[in-house]
Amino acid sequence: MSNISVFYGDFCRADSVVREVFDRTGCRLITDANILDVAEKLSGIERLKLEKAFSHSTSAFNKFTHEKERALAFLRLAVAEALAEQNVLASGYLAHLIPHEITHILRVCLIAGLKSRTDIAGEERGLPNKEAEKTIAQLDKERASWVRSRRGVDDPWSPQLYDMVIPMDSNSVHEAATLIEEHAKLPELNTTSSSLQAVQDFTLASRVAVALAREGHDVDVSARSGTVSLTINKQVMMLKRLEEELKAIAGAVGGVRGVETRVGSGYHQSDVYRKYQFEAPSRVLLVDDEKQFVQTLSERLQLRNMGTAVAYDGESALSLIARDEPEVIVLDLMMPGINGIEVLKQVKQNRPEVEVIILTGHGSDEDRETCMDLGAFAYLHKPVDIEILSQKLKEANEHIQEKRGGTAHPG
Repeated sequence: MSNISVFYGDFCRADSVVREVFDRTGCRLITDANILDVAEKLSGIERLKLEKAFSHSTSAFNKFTHEKERALAFLRLAVAEALAEQNVLASGYLAHLIPHEITHILRVCLIAGLKSRTDIAGEERGLPNKEAEKTIAQLDKERASWVRSRRGVDDPWSPQLYDMVIPMDSNSVHEAATLIEEHAKLPELNTTSSSLQAVQDFTLASRVAVALAREGHDVDVSARSGTVSLTINKQVMMLKRLEEELKAIAGAVGGVRGVETRVGSGYHQSDVYRKYQFEAPSRVLLVDDEKQFVQTLSERLQLRNMGTAVAYDGESALSLIARDEPEVIVLDLMMPGINGIEVLKQVKQNRPEVEVIILTGHGSDEDRETCMDLGAFAYLHKPVDIEILSQKLKEANEHIQEKRGGTAHPG
C-alpha cells in the first residue's frame, strides 16, 4: 500500500475519515501537530512561531528575520524524516510540503459545498448560519493562501493538485474511507527506485535548507542524487561572495556531493537579499506621528542592519505589537489619541519582556521620571545622534538575550 496524504476543508468530517482510514490500514498517522512537535525539537523555535508559518499573514519584521522561512525549513525537514518510513498517513497542511516528485503517495482532498459545511459547523460548534459562513470563508482563505504559497495554485481544492478529490456532501465517512483505502492499493502508486530517490533528495534539500537557515540565509534549495541547487531570488550587492558562502555552508552537510548556485526569476525584482543578522536588533518598532522623521529614521537604522517597522500613532502601535511581537520599541511621547506614556504602560503590563526606548522632543524631567518608573529602557531627546540611538538599541537587544539565557541565534 502507498503512503497517503489528506488535505481538507474545515467542517467536512475530515478527522473522522482520517481516523477510519487509520483504523483500516494500520498506517502511521502524521498530523500537523506531530510535525510541529518534531520541528520544535529540531529548531528550538517556539511552537507558536512555527505554527505561524501555516498562516497567510506575515510579520512586518519577516523580511529582516526570515522567521517564516526558517520555520518552513524545519517543518519540511520534519516531514522529510517522517517520509523515510513506509505506510504513512499524513493529514493536514503538511500534505502540501511533500514534493510531487515523490510518487508513491496517494494525494487526497476532502471538500464539500458551503451548505453542507455550514450545517456541520452548526452541529459541531453551534454556529448560526451567517457566522458559520464567515468562519468558513476565513478558514478557506488561510488554506488558499497556504496552497498558493506552496503550489502556486489559487484554488486549494483544484483537482490538478490531487489524485482524488472526494465531495463529502455526497459521500459518507465510511464511503470516503473505503475509496481512499482502495485507491491506495493501486499498483501505479507502488514505490519505485525513482520515487525513493525523490524522498532522499527531499531529505537532503531539507537538511541543507536548515543549515542555511541557521546561518541567516533564505534561498530556494533542491537536490538531485547528491547535487544541491541553490536559487537566489533577490538582488545581491556582491553575488560572488554570497555564492561562495552558500556553497561552503551547503557543502559541509553530510551527503552533499556537489553544490551549484543560480539566480532565479525574482533576482531582477526590486527586493534586495538580506542575510539575517542574529546579533543585530531585528524586531524594532518605531512609533512617531511625524511620518517623514520616522520613515527616515527607519531607513537609517536599516542601513545599520537593523530590522524596523513603523507605526504612526499609539493605537496602530498596540495593534502591531499584539500581532507582530517586536522586541524593542522606540516610542514618541506626544501623539494624538493614545499617547506614548499610555502605550508604555500597556506594553509593560502585557509584554514586560519588550524593551522600550523613549525618543521625544517635548518631554520634561517629570515625564522622564514617569517613563523610567514604568520600565522604560532609556529616555532620549530629539534630535538624537543616530550612533547613540543605535548603541541603545544594541544594548536593549543584548539585555533581551541575557534575560532569555544566552544567544540571539535561534534554531
